[in-house]
Amino acid sequence: MTDAAVIEAPTALIPTPNICALPRRFGDFATFGEALDYAATGTRGLNFHDPRGNLIRPYPFRQLRLDAIAMAHRLIARGVKKGDRIAMVAETGADFAALFCGVIYAGAWPVPLPLPTSFGGKDNYIDQLAVQLASSDPSWFFYPPEIGHLGLAAAQAHNAKGGSCEGLSWDILTSDPVVPGDLPQASGDDICYLQYSSGSTRFPHGVAVTHASLLNNLRGHGLAMQLQGDDRCVSWLPWYHDMGLVGCFLSVIANQVSTDYLKTEDFARRPLAWLDMITRNPGHSISYSPTFGYDICARRISSQSHVDERFDLSRWRLAGNGADMIRPDVMQGFVNAFAPAGFKASAFLPSYGLAEATLSVTIMPPGEGIRVELVEEERLSGQPRDLSRPARYRAIVNCGKPVLDMEIEVRDGAGKVLAHHQIGKVWCKGPSVMHSYFRDPEATAACLVDGWLDTGDMGYQNAEGYLFIVGRAKDMIIINGKNHWPQDIEWAVEQLPGFHQGDIAAFSLETDTGEETAAVLVHCRVSDPAERLKLKNAVAEKVRAILGHPAIVELVPPRTLPRTSSGKLSRAKAKKLYLSGEIAPFELAA
Repeated sequence: MTDAAVIEAPTALIPTPNICALPRRFGDFATFGEALDYAATGTRGLNFHDPRGNLIRPYPFRQLRLDAIAMAHRLIARGVKKGDRIAMVAETGADFAALFCGVIYAGAWPVPLPLPTSFGGKDNYIDQLAVQLASSDPSWFFYPPEIGHLGLAAAQAHNAKGGSCEGLSWDILTSDPVVPGDLPQASGDDICYLQYSSGSTRFPHGVAVTHASLLNNLRGHGLAMQLQGDDRCVSWLPWYHDMGLVGCFLSVIANQVSTDYLKTEDFARRPLAWLDMITRNPGHSISYSPTFGYDICARRISSQSHVDERFDLSRWRLAGNGADMIRPDVMQGFVNAFAPAGFKASAFLPSYGLAEATLSVTIMPPGEGIRVELVEEERLSGQPRDLSRPARYRAIVNCGKPVLDMEIEVRDGAGKVLAHHQIGKVWCKGPSVMHSYFRDPEATAACLVDGWLDTGDMGYQNAEGYLFIVGRAKDMIIINGKNHWPQDIEWAVEQLPGFHQGDIAAFSLETDTGEETAAVLVHCRVSDPAERLKLKNAVAEKVRAILGHPAIVELVPPRTLPRTSSGKLSRAKAKKLYLSGEIAPFELAA
């Protein structure tokens, strides 16, 4: 009788630690390569998780650096030169992390591009990639093997229009031999990467960010968040959006913070896995989300659920909120749902930023939570108060104070700097403002004036220097000379029974007579014709009460309204699809 084979139990994976003996440096490096070199001398790192939030790969910064340097040698062996653009699909995982950092070590510029989304289909995705490839003009385009057919099709579509980009699955690149050699030296003034904003589709603008700009912003928001020794980042944000790429990938390297990742598509299917990961963190958690992420989690929990039995959110130190207009009612709903699990409203950390400023412009001081001011709608619209009607107010969220070295001015249409509490265009200036839009001097000159960046957002500052954002200037709807914010219309309609955040898109249209009117597209989940008509009339009445003017109201199928790659409602794309007939409203009997 032979001896039975001994089967060893698999070794449990150990996440990278929160606490490390390496002294923390807040992004005070000349280049991003230097930042990774330093982080690699410690024990912290990245940690990737499965859809249920279970750890599947710890990835210490030390290993990331080794893999990135090997990737840099492979790229150089394939002919990549300093200043080349290298496009890559930004899938959350070790492969992309090593490739992105490897491109930087090779002296080239990584260009992260989005993953496919559920909206639009594969043809639209290929078209979007081809347009961004045309804008960035890369020599190579790398993508995960799982979507190799889409990546190759995009590269071929780009080349058919005069491009010269080679598409390649990144597992093939990884199988190349490593040919040692000298790596190019980078300086702070060199471009580090190109970032496309989440809405960059038809006319994309690649934001060129230098090493110096990046490190200044990473240092600024690291200091503003007052990072502590046992802080740990938890993120589901996509790496093709500035808040995910800069805030939750590049920043945690430059500021040496261990981080747990849940893929964005896994969060969409199982959002509460995000909170499970925060619960399992023995230290303090830092985690960011747009408003809709908090809303989804609160909706998944019923009022009968014992959240304290599943979650412990008492150590969630900073619950960041940004990338979209911050909804205080949604944030309060999250507090109501998860306070029994220890979540504190003071953990909320509102912020404001944009890719053209690398990321952060303002951040709320930790511990101050969400603070709002009630502003009359007449002030928001720039109109004198109509004393014959009761006053209506909107709660505007305080987005905090400027980060390190950042200046802010609020200006009127003539460029005059306005006093506090006067609404105007928000401008910012500082070392982390972008270098330029890549190969688009006209667009660069239109938003960069004497070092000041026109953010395109409207807002005001209070006497203490805190910034309040009221909306995007280009989204404003002007009817009979009066300004209306689409958010006010959307939020008002959402108060009707049966609607969720993101169910309504409001935008302006030009009528046959050349006048401007408002159009409101509404997700409709009822099938009875009479109920649909009743719903449309209720929405029309609510909108008329806001505008003082009738609007075009259309009921559309659920999941019809498009979102950007960061999950925000895209009003511009909704308008385009509606006008082209690609969004087909339900036909209603009169």
